[in-house]
Amino acid sequence: MVKAHSKSNAPGDLLKEKLDQLQCHFTWRPQKETIDLEDLMYRLQDSIDMNMKYKDQSNNHLVFVNCLQGGCQEAIQNLKEAEKILRQNHKDELERRSIITYGNFAWVHYHMGQLTEAQSYLDKLEMICKPLSDGPRYTAMIPEVYGEKGWSLLGSGGEYYEEAKECFAKALEQDPDNTEWIMGYATALFRLEMFSGTPESRDQSQSVKYFRRVLELDPDDAVAMVLLAIKLQRLGQNEEANELVEQALQKTSDLPYVLRYAAKYYRQRGSVEKAIELLKQTLELTPHSGFLHHQLGLCYRSKLKYIGSRYPRNPEFQQNPVLINLCKYHFEKAFVHRPRSFIRAQLDFADICITSGEYSRAEETYRRLVELVDIRPENMQSICLEAGLFELHQKRSETNAVRLFLKGVKIEYNSRERGKCRMNLEKWADRKLSVNAQDSEALGVRAFLYQLDGKMGRATEYFEKALEFDPGNEEYLQALCNLSLNL
Repeated sequence: MVKAHSKSNAPGDLLKEKLDQLQCHFTWRPQKETIDLEDLMYRLQDSIDMNMKYKDQSNNHLVFVNCLQGGCQEAIQNLKEAEKILRQNHKDELERRSIITYGNFAWVHYHMGQLTEAQSYLDKLEMICKPLSDGPRYTAMIPEVYGEKGWSLLGSGGEYYEEAKECFAKALEQDPDNTEWIMGYATALFRLEMFSGTPESRDQSQSVKYFRRVLELDPDDAVAMVLLAIKLQRLGQNEEANELVEQALQKTSDLPYVLRYAAKYYRQRGSVEKAIELLKQTLELTPHSGFLHHQLGLCYRSKLKYIGSRYPRNPEFQQNPVLINLCKYHFEKAFVHRPRSFIRAQLDFADICITSGEYSRAEETYRRLVELVDIRPENMQSICLEAGLFELHQKRSETNAVRLFLKGVKIEYNSRERGKCRMNLEKWADRKLSVNAQDSEALGVRAFLYQLDGKMGRATEYFEKALEFDPGNEEYLQALCNLSLNL
């Protein structure tokens, strides 16, 4: 969190207690340590510059980012711009829409040491919120508050998507036909459906229902069209998906958010050149977009694999230096400002380094990723899986590979990546024990997998066998002790 003005006094402490009651970017969960600030700043500025919907919300979110980076004067300008947009676009509901903005104003003035100004915004909030809520004194849990919090959480990273979905759900309870909240809920579902292991990933059609509802209420929403198209493509409904993408591009040919997802649609359809054309066009509008660079990297990797599949016996085509360098360039550009949040781009970079024989760069990338904390569980499981396979096949280090696969399996989150970590452990243990039935490490892995399945008797048996051939192993002794206590 941003540190308050260094001058500490009783009035300041009392004011801080009031500020902590607010609903605004300074009290919501994402903090400096858990978001990629530079990337978030670029994305918010792009959404403002490209005249996208909800510019007031982007300005409000940018306030928090600027303040975190010490730019309180810039934050004040963002707030004035947000207030101006609210007055232009939401005259009839100005007070309801101003709750977040005034809360942010209060916090920024507090961080600048301007306590009187901060209190004046608290006074405004108290007057606005009193008739709207019987609850907190300085805020009101109304759809506009829940909705803006939802968009903020969606923009902060994958760790916050579940909470964002809940915010939009609460907004819709009170205002069920509001396209802004329906679109937010659909977008949260869309993203959660892409993570294996989430409840949403088991039913890919949930977001479809809500995107369709958006288009019922607003038939010209091109963003809803293109996101719906991607979902329908995944569900095999290609004819309607294609019509939606073409319709979206006709309605808006220069909105980056539409162009980038249209490009993803064409890449997944196999129209790689069309995708590259759209991505390059969009990159001119938003040159810092990690998403666009990653998609370009995926396009060039598709071309590399296609050429390699046509000439499987010719090493020149397998190691096409131009395409490999393009892949590396765009994958690296994708995560340069997103070292915490864009895990997939970093894994793809490591993979292309392996393809080109640059094992040291791949190893350094995996090492950095393994050390990350507080990231989505399936992301860490992906890291453990791919780093483990690298250790197993390129480094020939079975011990390191097993350690990484075990780490992935021990994360209690049932993703596809966890299943693959387990499968690799089982294959490795079976192979080792077929050669040497007394291999203590393989026996220990087998024991752990039995324990994971709830087969405590078999787990005990195998830990005892492992100890027989590796006496004094503290890990096995501890595991046996825990098993006996549970039994």
